[in-house]
Amino acid sequence: MSTAQEFSILEELRWFMKNRVVFTAAELNIFDIIEAGEARDAEALARLKGVNSRGLTRLLDCLVGLGYLEKKDGEYSVTEKGSYLTSKHPRTILPMVLHNAHLWKNWTHLTDTVTLGSNPRRIPVMADEFSRNAFIRAMHVIARSLAEDVVGSYDASDRSVLLDIGAGPGTYTIAFLRKYPHMRAIVFDLPEVIPLSREYIASEKLEDRVSFVAGDFYHDLLPEGSDLALLSAIIHQNSPEENLALYRSVNRALKPGGKLLIRDHIMSDDRVWPPDGALFAINMLVSTPGGDTYTFSEVEKTLKAAGFRDVRLVRKGPKMDCLVEAVKA
Repeated sequence: MSTAQEFSILEELRWFMKNRVVFTAAELNIFDIIEAGEARDAEALARLKGVNSRGLTRLLDCLVGLGYLEKKDGEYSVTEKGSYLTSKHPRTILPMVLHNAHLWKNWTHLTDTVTLGSNPRRIPVMADEFSRNAFIRAMHVIARSLAEDVVGSYDASDRSVLLDIGAGPGTYTIAFLRKYPHMRAIVFDLPEVIPLSREYIASEKLEDRVSFVAGDFYHDLLPEGSDLALLSAIIHQNSPEENLALYRSVNRALKPGGKLLIRDHIMSDDRVWPPDGALFAINMLVSTPGGDTYTFSEVEKTLKAAGFRDVRLVRKGPKMDCLVEAVKA
């Protein structure tokens, strides 16, 4: 191994330090405060936030080095790069950064999790209102571009009513309704999530084509009347047994001949591809009681056991952009 390669690996293994600096700045809402002009020097920022001045100064100076802030005459300003971490930016990524900061807490216990098989100090992704809000909004950050690509690759022209199960911000509902003007949708999610679903769908002026139903798909019956059901980024949070129960519930809710569309990581049989899926399996290991990423054969077997037929992998990709389609038997 060359010296250059050694240094490259060591540099890669230090990325967690840079990430942690940005996470802490986001948690302290530094970017919004500076951008709004509420405080621009370290002393004023420290007083406003009630934190240690020396500690905050070191954090701010590091953010300058990372390109998120600029410093002139002792005052800080947000760079173009840093502006994406402000809440007012039209393409803000702040919710995803805050969600990643939450994930950090679970990932800290990876060694114990691997040793024991489960995380003894797992913090649920929606443990409180702040975490829930960050998570749901983070899902929109991830999906806003991907949804158009994924939905654009799938032909649902013969479908009329979409049931978006665990819809979160409704980003995929939005993409389907944009593509198919004849389509209506039923958004199903937890009571505390539905207001966020309404917010995003109303921002696209699509609320007149959407029915909102509050419920918990682990315990409640799914609303009937759809000919296309969507499980987008859902099955990875479940154990195989939970997915079997969910598929059966979807099968009951669908009209005869209705289709179920699953968007998720679909792993190779040896479970090493795509690499993002293998990494995400670790995320599920530390963050959920029984979640995982699944191979196509695993998904197919469970779907057939739940009463579906004609199970097909209709899109294969390196990200969480694979699609599996199944038809109600």
